[in-house]
Formats: sequence, structure tokens, C-alpha cells
Amino acid sequence: MKPGAITNPEPIHIPLGCGEGEAERGLSAMARGLIGSEILKIAAQVRALQASGKSVCNLTVGDFAPKYFPIPTKLAEETRKALEAGETNYPPSDGMPELRRAIQVEYQRRLGLDYPLDSILVASGARPCIYATYRAVLDPGEAVAYPTPSWNNNHYVHLLGARGIEVPVGRDTNFLPTAPALRAAAREARLIVVNTPLNPTGTVMPAEEVAALGTLLGRGERAAHPRRKRPLYLMFDHVYRSLTFRGFHHETPVRAVPECAPYVVFVDAISKSFCATGLRVGWIVGPSPVVARMRDIIGHVGAWAPRAEQVATARLLADEPAVDAFHETMLREVSTRLEALYQGIESLRSRGFPIEAIEPQGAIYLTVRFGLAGRKRPGAASSRPTKRSATSSSSERDSRWCRSRRSGSTRSRVGFV
Repeated sequence: MKPGAITNPEPIHIPLGCGEGEAERGLSAMARGLIGSEILKIAAQVRALQASGKSVCNLTVGDFAPKYFPIPTKLAEETRKALEAGETNYPPSDGMPELRRAIQVEYQRRLGLDYPLDSILVASGARPCIYATYRAVLDPGEAVAYPTPSWNNNHYVHLLGARGIEVPVGRDTNFLPTAPALRAAAREARLIVVNTPLNPTGTVMPAEEVAALGTLLGRGERAAHPRRKRPLYLMFDHVYRSLTFRGFHHETPVRAVPECAPYVVFVDAISKSFCATGLRVGWIVGPSPVVARMRDIIGHVGAWAPRAEQVATARLLADEPAVDAFHETMLREVSTRLEALYQGIESLRSRGFPIEAIEPQGAIYLTVRFGLAGRKRPGAASSRPTKRSATSSSSERDSRWCRSRRSGSTRSRVGFV
């Protein structure tokens, strides 16, 4: 054998070493009590049904079939170019400077918010950003308030050893929490979590409620609880902000009430706005001292976004016409598919299935409740899904969607010490 030659050793069998019960006892209390994501479990079941050849209308995970919703051509091209150029090393711990500057301009242009660069942190998708926010703000046993239903907040509470304060929401508030309900929860919470447009229903928080939430953080909460030792923070998850349409407008608490800015952490990503759930690029925008600690958290767990994908995202965001054209095409496709879904619902209802549908208000979701235990008697009348205009034709509905409105030339200047 030549010196340095590589040999493949004969494999040996490795026994488990301990029984299932013993292995379970060896885990931490957190790991033993952790349950998997319910929505991901359902998504796995759907994939199994599809693999078996069944045709499934998948209304589970907020993902996009590339056949109908491919990522922007520019994003694909720039990712390939970045890889070929050797952009494969570790990125800076807070993100590629080119991308952070592009996000800064994006927030100025689209949201009217002028944040400093040190308030922007890039990570591998929105989930590490959510985890870093929880980890940076909460100590074990402290409370976080969030609406139910909402996406996975109960799991993050468990991971952190925190205490959840559930704020029930329903159809009467379009499944979004109101400022009075959050004000009551805020009396003992350290963190409030809000997601708009909302996962899972797609409804959009009204501008007046967003402003009331900003006031709660900016003045009302501190005045009501002057002995609060540590401030109340808001995690404002608006990863779906680019997907508002049909005249609905996405507002932010910092735009509405600039003095609340030191207590608001924005969570954002390309996953939904660019149909790029597999390209792991997300970011946090918030108060600089808090973001600095989040940077260390992201760094220690290695949750950096891939360097090449960061470079490609920066170049896409810098091309405003390409972004606008992509969102126009995407939202038209969304509107077309919603119409097809409505027709399917009408077909089922006409056959006696008691289905209740709620039209989305500015995003891509539709809430459908199937009551399959009982059926209407044959010949029962069928009506259109609730909250849907009976006089709106398909072309009229298509013409009412719109891109997220720009905030104009007036901007809120945001800075932190």
C-alpha cells in the first residue's frame, strides 16, 4: 500500500446500548416534553397521500409548488452566479453587508422606515429569527402573550421554559388579537407576539389596531405599569407583508407610532414573498442593542443564511422592477387559484357537505371548516362562502388585488443608542 492511501475499514455492528426507556430517561425534561409541530405532521401525512397517487388539495404548510410559483428568475440566476464566483465561505455573523444595505433600502422604500444598519441582522430563515427573539428577551418562567390559533408559539414557549398567555381570537376579530385584549395580557407579559398577515388565516390587522398596539408599547403600557422593571417587547412577524392584495394595506406599529420603535422586533424573510421556502434567508430589524445580542445567539447556533443566497437576495431586492413584476405575477396566480378553490367548495356544498368558508383579507389563505359528520338533506340550498361579495365577478376580484402600498416620501427615522 502506498503511503497516504485511503482504505475503507470493514464496518462493525453498533448496538443501541440502552433500551428505549433508558434512552428516554437520559434526555432533558425539555426534550422529553417537547412535541413536534402539528402542522408539519399533517404536511407529512399529505405528502404520503400524494406519494400514494391520491389527489390532495393541500391547505397545510405555507409552501409553494414550484410548478405554479417558481422563485424569481433573477434570484435563481444570481444564486448560481454567486456559487460560481466562490461565495461559499462563512458569511459575517450579522449578514452580508450588501444584503443588510438592501434590506435597509427595502424598509425605507416599501414601509417608510429608516433603520440604521446595526439594527439589521440576517439569519437562515424566519424561524431562527423567532427563536433568537424569544431567547434574547425572555428568562425562564417569564410570560409571552400570543393569539390562538397562531403558528408554533406554544412550542417556542416550551423550548424557552417560558409561560404562555393565550389570547383567544375568532371570526368576530378576523382571527387577529385586538389592542384591548393584548393590553390585558401585557400586564404580566414580557413579550407580545403578533403575526400579520396572519398564518393560518391570512387576515390582515387593521391599521387602527396596529396603531393602538404601537401606543400600548410606546406610552400606555409604561404609564399603566410604572414599576415594570424591564420593558415590554413586541415581536411583529410580517413575513407575508408582500402578499396583501384586493385593496388591503399592511401597516406597522413603528410607522404608526414611531416612539414604540425601541420595543419592536420585526421578523421577515424571502420564504413567502418570493416563494423561496427552501432558500433560507431571513432577517430581524429592531433596536440595535437587542439585535446585537441576537447576533451572538444566531452565531453560537450557526444559524447563518448561506452566503451565496444572501448575495443573490441582495441583488434581487436592489432590482425594484423585478420585484414588482414578480409580485404582480404571483398575486394574479393566487387570485386564480382562490377562484378555483371557491368553485371546488361550491361543488362540495351543492352535494350536501356542510362547509363554511371565510374569504382571506389581503393574503393567500382560505379557512375552510369541513363538517363531515353530518350532511344536509338532498336538495338543500347552497350559498356562496361567507364574507364574499355576491356581486363580484372573477374579473372584478382579480382587478381588486394590489401590491403592498408604498409609504410615499415621508419616512419615520428610527435610531437607537
